[in-house]
Amino acid sequence: MTENITSAVVAAAIDHTLLGVTATDRDVAGLCTDANRFAVAAVCVSPSRLPLAPGSLSTGIAVATVCGFPSGSHRPEIKAAEAARSIELGATEIDMVLDLGRVKAGTWEAVLGDIAAVRSAVVGGNKLKVIIESGALTDDEIVQCCEAAETAGADYVKTSTGFHPTGGATIHAVALMAATVGGRLGIKASGGVRTWDAAVAMMTAGATRLGTSSTEAILGGAPT
Repeated sequence: MTENITSAVVAAAIDHTLLGVTATDRDVAGLCTDANRFAVAAVCVSPSRLPLAPGSLSTGIAVATVCGFPSGSHRPEIKAAEAARSIELGATEIDMVLDLGRVKAGTWEAVLGDIAAVRSAVVGGNKLKVIIESGALTDDEIVQCCEAAETAGADYVKTSTGFHPTGGATIHAVALMAATVGGRLGIKASGGVRTWDAAVAMMTAGATRLGTSSTEAILGGAPT
């Protein structure tokens, strides 16, 4: 029911994101200021921007970062080490990228091992999101990626990095992912979510988180 999706509900689902390669510490400080103003779920920054300055974020806003980003073609032990170090530096949520070559080859044991390696490093109640790059996958591959993420103990499956040429989140992919995990995992729609209508459509399809750098534009488009 879209009438239940208020501005506050959307804000509380947003991972306010800054992953541009030229982002500076000053840019990250501005990101945190905006995150506090909008009362979002989390900020998401590159690993090299950690730790955040003390007191940057209001209580309750999580610190997310990426792992194996953006290609996913890193060895599992490297991804695990990167995730562990990010947690040491204050991250509480890790968004890892799957090895798409393994997915396309159908080597599902390797895909499962990739996720499990990072899961072993993301402990202590910290959250693991698995980026499947849905735009590059068939429906069957999307389903199998979601199943592997669930088996390995992930907390969320996420559509996209926003860096792949096949594009970002789609309603179809989000709905398929939501149907596959059946509420047992969260769904993060990311890549191309820039307007209020897009955000509402993704949440209606089953997204429980939204990865976006367009938070102000999205919330500014909310009905009054």
